[in-house]
Amino acid sequence: MGMSPKRPVVVHQPSPGGGRRVTVEAVNLGLAQEPRDVEEFLRRAGLEDVDARTSDLIEWRGGGPDVWPE
Repeated sequence: MGMSPKRPVVVHQPSPGGGRRVTVEAVNLGLAQEPRDVEEFLRRAGLEDVDARTSDLIEWRGGGPDVWPE
């Protein structure tokens, strides 16, 4: 049984100040406030039509796409 491939997009744990940092291969794309922001950052990075809630490209740390700081 092989290991699963590394996901290139990481949505980091919620920040105390608000938002979640989004990185692609360790390059910071920005601070998202909701899943639509993640999708927009990825679109700008050349990854079109990525559904932030269901994509296998995304590794969610500290909670999934429904976890955002208030």
